[in-house]
Amino acid sequence: MENSLSHAGQNRNAEGKNGISLPTMLAIYAKRWKLLIAGSIAAGIVGYAGSYLIPPTFTSRTLFLPPQQSQTGAASALANLGALSGLSAAGLGAKNTGDQYVSLLQSANIQDQLIDQFKLMSEYDTEFRMVARKELSQNVRITLGKKDGLISIEADASSPKLAADLANAHIAELRRLTSQLALTEAQQRRVFFETELKRTRDRLAEAQLALQESGFNPGALKAEPKAAAESYARLRAEVTAAEIRLHSARRMLADNAPEVQQQAAILGALRAQLSKLEASAHGEPTDGGYVKRYRDFKYQETLFELFSRQYESARLDESREGGLIQVVDTATPPERKSKPRRAVFAVGAMAIGFAGLTFWILSGVLRDRRTS
Repeated sequence: MENSLSHAGQNRNAEGKNGISLPTMLAIYAKRWKLLIAGSIAAGIVGYAGSYLIPPTFTSRTLFLPPQQSQTGAASALANLGALSGLSAAGLGAKNTGDQYVSLLQSANIQDQLIDQFKLMSEYDTEFRMVARKELSQNVRITLGKKDGLISIEADASSPKLAADLANAHIAELRRLTSQLALTEAQQRRVFFETELKRTRDRLAEAQLALQESGFNPGALKAEPKAAAESYARLRAEVTAAEIRLHSARRMLADNAPEVQQQAAILGALRAQLSKLEASAHGEPTDGGYVKRYRDFKYQETLFELFSRQYESARLDESREGGLIQVVDTATPPERKSKPRRAVFAVGAMAIGFAGLTFWILSGVLRDRRTS
């Protein structure tokens, strides 16, 4: 008996020092279960009603397949290039990944066009474009499917039509931007050969003018050893091709890389052959220099014909690849809002109300015990 009384006294002393024991707390809450339930339900109703004060948000989604890189087209186009075939691997090959198109969709170029088109600065109630960009980034989610390679664009807006138009406008702006950039392998080849073709056309015109000034005429052309001159022109074209390959390789690889060393060795051998051919021609009569000028003319003519063929081939490949942003699902105005979710608001408010009531009841009991 004395032991039980002393044990009960120890429990009371422990409660006095440490607060309230768990069984006591459960008993207190059990007596006030109606208050806990009613208060939680009331908080849930308030939260549900409060969700109507939040402006609704509508979400629309579009799905598209970005252009796929075709390496077979590049290989066939460069098959007839001869000395310049190494450009495919060294300077022109660039992998076209979905991440690249996601970055383009998130670029300031496209965002500024969308901000102006839909007057988003007024929509987001801001005077600063940088704030509008930030709001747009938060309201538009662009994701790339790792397995299927499809790109999804989800746009949030205050109205269903604006949400659908904003999602679809991203694809329209992406088409506009990609038409201005050399993203695909065919576009890169077209830009490269277009630049080289213009440069070679100017040099060919200069060489032709210099050839005419030297007194070179059709009669002299028949007497000129054409085979030697054309051989010299082809060799110079190969030297130019090797220089371009070496320059392209050095932009991506270190100087001690095997590919760079191999291209340097090829270029050295071609230059040695060209030096021997030029040295053997020093003793030949030049007749006012027109032989040398004829060789320069044939060299530029060879390059011009070569770049012309590849430029046309690249244009055909680019036309086949053009507009290959294939829309799988077009964004349509949503029938229901996506935010706020009133059920989530109600459940959250109930949880907060229940937690608040339990704390309030426990605080009241502890305050009464201190005063007593």
